[in-house]
Amino acid sequence: MSVNKFAAAIGAAFVILLSATCLRPAGADIKDFEFKLVGSESPAGGGIVLVVQLVRKADGSPVPDAVIFARRLDMAPDDMAAMTVPVEQLPSSEPGTYRFKAKLTMDGKWRLSLGAKVQGETGTVRSEIVFRGQQ
Repeated sequence: MSVNKFAAAIGAAFVILLSATCLRPAGADIKDFEFKLVGSESPAGGGIVLVVQLVRKADGSPVPDAVIFARRLDMAPDDMAAMTVPVEQLPSSEPGTYRFKAKLTMDGKWRLSLGAKVQGETGTVRSEIVFRGQQ
C-alpha cells in the first residue's frame, strides 16, 4: 500500500509541475509594442527634439528601459529617402519616454525610424514616425 501512495504522490507532483510550467503566462508578442510621437521641442540654437514613447498597444502603458539600437531620420515621405540627418539620443526623465535631437536641413515631411529591444521579449520593435518638420 505504501508503494501505491508513493506512486500517487509522484504522479501528483508531476501534474503540479507540468501545470506550473505550461500555464504560465506567455510573453507579449513584439508586434504588441509601438513608438508614438508625443511632442516636439525647438531648443535654443536650432534643431528639433522629438519626444516619443514606447507603449504597449493593448493599454497604452509606457515601456521603460528599452534599448534603442537603431535610429534614422530621413525625408522618405517626400520621396527623398537619401536625404538624411544625424540623430542624437538624449536622456529622458520619464520612464518609457525617449528623446532625439536633430538639425533638419529643409522643410517637409520627415520619417524617424527606430529599432529597439524590450527587456524580457524576443525580437525587435520597429516603428516609423512621420512628421512635418521645419528648419
